[in-house]
Amino acid sequence: MDTRHYSLRSAFARIKLILSALCLAFLVGCAAMQPAGEGGAGRFEFALVGDQQYNPESEAKFPHIMDGLNRSNFAFVVHVGDFKGGIAPPCDDRLFKLRKEQFDASRHPFVYTPGDNDWTDCHDPKAGGYDSAERLAKLREIFFQGNQSLGQRKLMVRRQSDNPKYSKFRENARWSYGDVLFVTLHLVGSNNNLGRVPEADAEYRERNAANLAWLKEAFDVAKREGSRAVGIFMQANPGFEDRLPQRRLGLLRVAPPRGKPSGFSDILSALETEALAFNGPVVLMHGDTRYFRVDKPLFRSKEAGPGNFGRQIENFTRVETFGFPESHWVRVIVDLKDASVFSFKEEIVDKNRFAKP
Repeated sequence: MDTRHYSLRSAFARIKLILSALCLAFLVGCAAMQPAGEGGAGRFEFALVGDQQYNPESEAKFPHIMDGLNRSNFAFVVHVGDFKGGIAPPCDDRLFKLRKEQFDASRHPFVYTPGDNDWTDCHDPKAGGYDSAERLAKLREIFFQGNQSLGQRKLMVRRQSDNPKYSKFRENARWSYGDVLFVTLHLVGSNNNLGRVPEADAEYRERNAANLAWLKEAFDVAKREGSRAVGIFMQANPGFEDRLPQRRLGLLRVAPPRGKPSGFSDILSALETEALAFNGPVVLMHGDTRYFRVDKPLFRSKEAGPGNFGRQIENFTRVETFGFPESHWVRVIVDLKDASVFSFKEEIVDKNRFAKP
């Protein structure tokens, strides 16, 4: 036997094995990592959940929600914050790590944006009497490492912290899927951490500036890339009800909560500006006030001009997901053949229904 031919055949065999192994590793990696923008055809679905696990009963019901999510075929799942009650359980590291494990158990890419119960309200002695800023730092450390989502499959995201000017704000994320741009904004209940103590006010001002910049950048990207629609996720209900127009009086009532300056006035103005300038549907999805609804609560302010003042902004829709004491979730259908792009279906979890008297 010609040893040279044998050596060549052996070398080719080894190369073939190496290439096969590389191809297999690549395919496995692709299965686990889902790049943003891979939306398939013009239709996909995702899930919206939030304001759960407030007490032992709610904690026991959460696995039923996750079971329903895992049985469905979703591009991703978004949790809009509040993974605990306002005062219990305590805001300790153990709870944070447990919640991350639960979110990572999702079969789908799992995106989380914080709520006020998760850090702002942790100063309450019944929640452990923590320093809220320290809890926020720990939340960022545990939940927002790397440029990818939680969950067994990962979704690659762009984080605001990629910009050195906003290096703190790892929780603000953005991704595109199926020609729709999605963005998270870190706005929370309890008046967005404004009006309690001077240290909290300073935190609010810095985060508020970051949120406004991130929202503007998201819409700039959506217009530049020709996105068909924009989906926005945040925890807080920003108080649309306080800006509802009193049409017969020709006034736009703005009522700051509890006599304090509103922590949401800037973002409401920015939402109005961006929605009016965007040629497509804009959907804001949030939790906080904890009842399911789909409506169009954003109206033109005086800055929109006297002829438009008080008129509804037709391309803007608000969706609020179920929250404690109800333990259900919302299915969001995205269909680019539909002029509205988004539609919504309530998902009532049978095992979590309240027993009839």
